[in-house]
Amino acid sequence: MTVSPGSVPVTVVIAARNEAANIVACIDTVRWAQEILVVENDSTDGTADLALRAGAQVVPNPFVTIGGQRNAAIERATHDWILVIDADERSSKEMGEEIQRWIASPPHDACRIPRRNFFLGREVRYGGWESDKPVRLFRSSLRYDRSRVHEHVQVTGETGELRAHLLHAPYASMDQYFEKLDRYSRWWAEDRRDKGKRVGAGAVVLRPPFRFLTMYVIRGGFRDGAAGAVLACMAATSVMAKYARLWALGDDTARRNPPGSSRT
Repeated sequence: MTVSPGSVPVTVVIAARNEAANIVACIDTVRWAQEILVVENDSTDGTADLALRAGAQVVPNPFVTIGGQRNAAIERATHDWILVIDADERSSKEMGEEIQRWIASPPHDACRIPRRNFFLGREVRYGGWESDKPVRLFRSSLRYDRSRVHEHVQVTGETGELRAHLLHAPYASMDQYFEKLDRYSRWWAEDRRDKGKRVGAGAVVLRPPFRFLTMYVIRGGFRDGAAGAVLACMAATSVMAKYARLWALGDDTARRNPPGSSRT
């Protein structure tokens, strides 16, 4: 089975903000889809115009969460099946062919898609990155949850899994990694705070080295050479930032509401 441009009855959803460097190349890899929606907010680098010129429909939407952005586009979808990809991911004709077969006789309402992940141009094969299989193909009746970080499609029942991979290059530079670390660790801590989670200083001390040990030794990150070592260290740093922020949020609440105080 081969696919031609616009032949697969699926709506592709791409959430993008200031992705001028990626958006056209991303759209080019899913031209086999009948509908491509780019949901964006306040881009200042021409992302929306580039997406329009590349043939996608642009859905402006005020940002609350990434899942919320995707949900806004899903509401506009005209097909029964949704494929979610990010601007820093690339699909393939083989994936289009497999999706066409899947939706012709779907065994489940949602499907995981494995990703091949790249870090500064190097493919990462160990450390846990090799088991990255998010739910990305699903019926248009499903929606993402409200989490700011690690958002996921709310699926009941079993999911399938495609054989075709997405290619994913999430970090073009170290600066981009640390910018995302700052933003994501803040969102993660706020999510947990809002759910009533609190931690002590012990979590800040113990969880980062445990993450390093798990990723670098137990899950074989050392096999990726220097890139594996750097990624394990950075993952530990990310864990430290998340739990330090969560501790600080709880400590700030305690300072504002000391024992014996009353709220009005």
